[in-house]
Amino acid sequence: MKSILRSSIVTSILGWIIWLYMALCSRTIRWTVEGEADAYQVWQDNPGVIVAAWHSTILLLPAGWNRIIRKWPLQKSRTAMMISLSKDGEPVAKAIKHLGVEAVRGSSTHKGKKRDKGGVKALAEALRILKSGGAICITPDGPRGPAQIAQNGPILMSQRTQAPILPYVVVSSPCKRLSTWDGFRIPYPFTRGALVFGEAIFPAEDEDRETLRQKLEDSLNAATARAEHIAQKKDRSKRAAK
Repeated sequence: MKSILRSSIVTSILGWIIWLYMALCSRTIRWTVEGEADAYQVWQDNPGVIVAAWHSTILLLPAGWNRIIRKWPLQKSRTAMMISLSKDGEPVAKAIKHLGVEAVRGSSTHKGKKRDKGGVKALAEALRILKSGGAICITPDGPRGPAQIAQNGPILMSQRTQAPILPYVVVSSPCKRLSTWDGFRIPYPFTRGALVFGEAIFPAEDEDRETLRQKLEDSLNAATARAEHIAQKKDRSKRAAK
């Protein structure tokens, strides 16, 4: 059964289904956006930009791309997302291609990892994209967690390229939370959502990596708390009005 589910034909079909569901949620959820002006300034002023989002929100990440980022002037030379080399990441990689986003396959730098999962190759490709004036999205707690604990991948890429890190959070309410390591979120169409850009991180090459990692984690978690508050408040108001 696993071999059937992971065949190229099945993963292509799953990629279409995931893409269609992403598009449905993006179009039907009623969005509140915060931090767009500052985020656009970061995007405009820097040739390369690293967009960081928690792994649990993958299904909603295209919402901000479709509705906001891809409409900004001065688009990047390339836009990509780092996705695990595992077979489970294959449908997502196929889904984002329908959005015009490249997939960089491999795990980012992760504390305590004993085996490289395409990390060296993925890092090299990500650096090329950033140095050429592109943007790359990365889930700093992926692919295996711990949830909402940032790893060093985006910090390393930022210090090597001088590209800022832009925290990016998209949540909706209500939603289904799975019992996975990240509490993966399955959004529901026709609900309420919030898209919040957090405070950007501008690492210097000689700055302490752990301090920067903690700054990124704190910025993402603060943006997540804010987005959840907005989405849940809107959802409560909608239910109270009925």
